[in-house]
Amino acid sequence: MTLRSHLIRYSPSIDSRLLYGETARLGASVWYVALMVISALLQGCGTQTEHQGLSESSEVTHSYEVLIERDIRGVPHVIGKNDADAAFGLAYAQAEDHWQLIESAIPFYRGTKAKYVGQESAVTDYLVRWLNIWGTINSQYETQLSLGIRAYLEAFADGLNYYAAKHPEKITTDVLPVSGKDLVAGYMIQHLLFYGLDSTLQELNAPTRQRDISKSAGVHAGGLPVGSNAFAVSPIYADDGATRIAINSHQPATGPVAWYEAHIRSGEGLDIMGGLFPASPTIGVGFNRHLAWGATVNKPDLVDVFLLEIHPEDEMLYNVDGEWLSLERREVYLEVKLFGFLRWKFEREAFQSIHGPVLRTDHGTYAVRYAGMGEIRQVEQWMAMSKAQNLSQWREAMKLHRFASFNFVAADSDGNIMFVHNSMTPVRAAGFDWSQYLPGNKREIIWDSYLPFDSLPQLFNPASGYILSANQTPFRVTSDPYNPDPDRYRAEDGFPTRMTNRADRGLELLEALGPISESEFSAIKHDKSYSPNSRAGRFISKTISQVLGKDTPVRYKKAQEHLAEWDLSTDLENRGAALGTCIIGAEWLAEQAGDPPPDHISELKRCTDLLLDSAGKIGPRWGDINRHIRGQFNLSVAGGPDTLRAIYGLGLEDDGFLTNVAGDGLYYLISWDGEKQQTIRGIHQFGSATLDENSPHFDDQTLDYVNEKLHDPLFDDSRRKNKILRRYRP
Repeated sequence: MTLRSHLIRYSPSIDSRLLYGETARLGASVWYVALMVISALLQGCGTQTEHQGLSESSEVTHSYEVLIERDIRGVPHVIGKNDADAAFGLAYAQAEDHWQLIESAIPFYRGTKAKYVGQESAVTDYLVRWLNIWGTINSQYETQLSLGIRAYLEAFADGLNYYAAKHPEKITTDVLPVSGKDLVAGYMIQHLLFYGLDSTLQELNAPTRQRDISKSAGVHAGGLPVGSNAFAVSPIYADDGATRIAINSHQPATGPVAWYEAHIRSGEGLDIMGGLFPASPTIGVGFNRHLAWGATVNKPDLVDVFLLEIHPEDEMLYNVDGEWLSLERREVYLEVKLFGFLRWKFEREAFQSIHGPVLRTDHGTYAVRYAGMGEIRQVEQWMAMSKAQNLSQWREAMKLHRFASFNFVAADSDGNIMFVHNSMTPVRAAGFDWSQYLPGNKREIIWDSYLPFDSLPQLFNPASGYILSANQTPFRVTSDPYNPDPDRYRAEDGFPTRMTNRADRGLELLEALGPISESEFSAIKHDKSYSPNSRAGRFISKTISQVLGKDTPVRYKKAQEHLAEWDLSTDLENRGAALGTCIIGAEWLAEQAGDPPPDHISELKRCTDLLLDSAGKIGPRWGDINRHIRGQFNLSVAGGPDTLRAIYGLGLEDDGFLTNVAGDGLYYLISWDGEKQQTIRGIHQFGSATLDENSPHFDDQTLDYVNEKLHDPLFDDSRRKNKILRRYRP
């Protein structure tokens, strides 16, 4: 592993697995499907049938009453008469700033991206079709979504289509018209990939079976969360009686899941600002006047695999409790760009069992059952959360329970704070090890319900006065004895058990510094150190304590001595961070993959050689190595992988420095004082113009970002009044 990979393989985050590099893991993961696609290309067969979502008219038949205000940093403040008006304006503003990303996302949601970019996207196209995403949408869109929600989605689609009609020179593919159904597909796919359904498919498509078949109960380690921080303190833990929350969800710095900042307001109760992704109609993390929330990936065990017993003489039959049932068969149509304008249209089979979709491999026929199967109403919950005015209303929105995963930390102006480990956790039968593959011939273990929302690990106003979520176990989010009780849950529930450095370090600081001042709260968010008690700190300690042989080259002995002097910090002047983070990254990646820890001495040697070759020294100044680059700026930036000031870099071998590619992006620090007066400070890693290099907002926040100088986001009309650069109606 190279230093390039020690900070990138310690991956952009995950919260970035969604679309980063065309769901980067997914493209490489489901290789079996890719082989099927290649085989089909060679054989050729069938014709393509378009999904029903494209049947809707491209014309904007409604009139929308909406105003867009662009503030001094180019951020759009969208003001609509009603929700649909606001949705139309939000879509138009997004399209102005990153139409290219939106145009690329829509085919991904449809399962048609290979039509435009080639066979590398055929894998993800097949996944969308195999999961029958569009069959679910077409059957439920009119019945499961309310008229108001459909109006909102279709208004957003109208905004995209209207922008495209006004700017035909920007259109490069035949994706129009965008429909409300396209947006629902986006919500569905995002939720599935965020909790790692694609990892299970990767595993199943390995050359050999990766797990045993479960016969007895056992302990499940749970999923491995990655990326993002959110923490809050109540008035009892603030030195001035304020309520404070940090919203800090980590994403790639650029691309289709980089944070985009916007403010949405309507006469029907919307008035929210925060971060969202291109082609998203709702705020993902953000705040209104009385409430704020942040989200972190949690990745509980939400996917189960069943080995089907196939009839020896008929591969379409499978056994359940002694009864031979027939697999359901569908034709899956794909279209793949070969070169130029030449495309190949073909069809493949997809199968369904009572367990879920079925995958045939050389080592067995498997059915996959996963949380959120058939759920299309995610947008309903996002809207309810956005309109909530206090934690009581927000909790009622959460009880809709439309999200398969995500931790949330929330706070309100009344001084309340809350943590919830949200998940659609299956109600599983006892007596089986659910970390293994399950026998598919037992109907009793096919689950059909989830733990109720009120039963999930959560805290409301703990007596400790603080909460922190950084992708760790839900049973250590504050100080004991106020944490959720793990004894309330079974091994079959599959809740995560691991800690991150960000969690260990953040909880240590919160406990040590309380009651927390405003400056201390900000300092915790920007902390750049590894805890000695964290997984990372312990690995470094063991690396230092290893005895090197007499014949060990001098450079490695010096490197070990250098590492022993490292204070576990990643501040700009630090000379141990480059070597230390390289070693830490290898251990982190092993844990993520479920592999044994790497050899300490091997990693010491690898990282030493890498630094000597790339930087010319074992201990370069961290600020000379770690860089934040955008437009005219190439700046030193403090922070590192899995620190609270999360910076993930790559490119040392090629450039002589690491370029910040993920981690801290758009984030906010929000407080309400004892009089419920709100203060908001925030920063974007670059600026609001995500694609236009000629815009003054392409890099206008870059310098302040590296200096940790946060801005007033101009949420209030009165504060924005004299800071509007442009006011217009689409």
